[in-house]
Amino acid sequence: MRWTDEGVVLATRRHGERALVVEVLTAGHGRHAGLVRGGQGPKLRVLYQTGSRVALTWSARLADHLGTFAGELLFGHAARFIDDRGRLACLAAAAALTATTLPEREPHPRVYTGMSALLDALDRNEGYAACYVRLELDLLAELGYGLDLSRCAATGTREGLTHVSPKSGQAVSAPAAAPYRERLLPLPHFLLDAAEAPNCAAILAGLKLTGFFLDRRVFHPHGRKMPAARSRFVDVLRRTATLSAERIESA
Repeated sequence: MRWTDEGVVLATRRHGERALVVEVLTAGHGRHAGLVRGGQGPKLRVLYQTGSRVALTWSARLADHLGTFAGELLFGHAARFIDDRGRLACLAAAAALTATTLPEREPHPRVYTGMSALLDALDRNEGYAACYVRLELDLLAELGYGLDLSRCAATGTREGLTHVSPKSGQAVSAPAAAPYRERLLPLPHFLLDAAEAPNCAAILAGLKLTGFFLDRRVFHPHGRKMPAARSRFVDVLRRTATLSAERIESA
């Protein structure tokens, strides 16, 4: 068995004294693991850093075997912002969440496209937090728990959507939400308008929204917790928002 594909490195773990087991998100073969012989050496450790785009050849005697990877570095994203705590936290969260939610060896083109868009945004240092929230929405959709943000669950209107029902995952308009506001989740407008550049408060609202459904529908039913890397990214954003507020008050 043999295939060639492009992918993004999600995680690595040591195997024996010299090898690594590398987990990648590929364009055509989904989340896939493989053994890299000599992967703990300095040259291959650089190649298989989290977030690196790689060209891979996977081979195994049988389809259900772990198999081995032979790879070539296409682009090393993390090296471009190694001193930026926010972007590194975002990359780590995206990799950890993808690695812990997607089933193995099933193509997920929507998530792969979202991950590629996030990596591009991280390189530009522009709008990466919004891309991350959208990636979480893509993950929910690919797992069968997509949110319906197209129209109001109560009235059917497409205008004035401000909240999401925690039960149905459907959007709710402001008038319909008014009597139940405390029981609904805020819907930040940037998730309805891709051209909008959200502030940190809107990003945190988006993460609260996606985090609620990830926890309720993906992790909690299986007795699992949200990846620590995701929690660290949220903490970084909260500290950033606090510092920004303090600067405004002191100006």
